[in-house]
Amino acid sequence: MKKNIVLIGMPASGKSTAGVILAKEMKYNFYDTDLLLQAETDMTLAEIIRERGLDGFLKLEDRLLSEINVTGCVIATGGSAVYGDNAMANLKKIGKVVYIKLRFEVIESRLKNIETRGVAMREGTTLRELYDERIGLYEKYADTVIEADGLNTEQTVQIIKESLAK
Repeated sequence: MKKNIVLIGMPASGKSTAGVILAKEMKYNFYDTDLLLQAETDMTLAEIIRERGLDGFLKLEDRLLSEINVTGCVIATGGSAVYGDNAMANLKKIGKVVYIKLRFEVIESRLKNIETRGVAMREGTTLRELYDERIGLYEKYADTVIEADGLNTEQTVQIIKESLAK
């Protein structure tokens, strides 16, 4: 039975982009949990947050991710998945958790559309505060940390594959 590979990290860290390529190269299926949330609600992430509030969004995300039961998949999670204890317990049970880590400056330069993208953050929180808050959670749940600063997508995928082969 093929275990899953679960990608965690900040929004704009390349989880979905790297995940698609990784899935193709490993002959796995690809699963994007942000799309799962959107399919469940028929709303964009930004609309879910606006409509249900941040706590409602996080509760829904935790519930849906705690119910995932797949095999042989690369699972790209939303950046806020690490707030869900049930979600992360399930994801760690069904797969190997890989944290794609980038310096704050890289995330900041990539993440230009926080409002429309549906980034789960409390009102008044800066991107820096969000980054600092989440780093510890990503590291707590990661089985493997990939330092992706200065790497392109293909290089990131290669390093993930090498780390999984160990």
